[in-house]
Amino acid sequence: MNAVTATPPVLRLADVSHTYFSRRRRTTVLKNIDYAFERGTFYAILGPSGSGKTTLLSLASGLDTPSRGAISFHGRNLTEIGLGRFRNQHVATIFQQFNLLTYMTALQNVTTAMEITGAKPATGSRRARALHLLEQVGLDKATVTRNVLQLSGGQQQRVAIARALACDVDILFADEPTGNLDEDTAQGIIDTFRELAHEQGKCVVVVTHSQQLATQSDRVLHLRKGKLTEQVNAR
Repeated sequence: MNAVTATPPVLRLADVSHTYFSRRRRTTVLKNIDYAFERGTFYAILGPSGSGKTTLLSLASGLDTPSRGAISFHGRNLTEIGLGRFRNQHVATIFQQFNLLTYMTALQNVTTAMEITGAKPATGSRRARALHLLEQVGLDKATVTRNVLQLSGGQQQRVAIARALACDVDILFADEPTGNLDEDTAQGIIDTFRELAHEQGKCVVVVTHSQQLATQSDRVLHLRKGKLTEQVNAR
């Protein structure tokens, strides 16, 4: 009988530690973290301010390299893939402040992201793909042709999500995506994340202080004193 080969996780942190040096001071913010992120799963990372949540997100998304340990994507080390290539082709990050191009419309923000990364839809034009994604996150055609500065905070966040999805990435990271939103708008964003994970098979990883978001995720990761622990939520 043939042996069954286990499929590697979409993202794996193996014995990852990270240390900052400031003058003569050495601060280790992450300590020997070993964790596997899977497709089709919605993760929430909780922890007090200064616990290293943003550092963990930066390492996992290829913005920085760990002081020790390795990070792999589908079994390949990120340094082998190339951090720039990994960020460009396989992951997208939604920032708390959106980071939209403020002189453009919502639609232009999404199509421009596709042009920069070289993403080409399987069928149809980039514009058609962008319109579909913006509609998917709840924005109508009248809204997407308006300058993003004319949109509400919740609408801008949805544009940021559509932009992140435009290149059909495997992993979606978000840093406090509901921090500046009212409860109803935040719930809409959470519903979108759950749909992306459960219906589209994305790996969604969100750094948050929101208990509203954490209780609706599949797995809650607590980061405290550099260590990561896991809590599984019932679906």
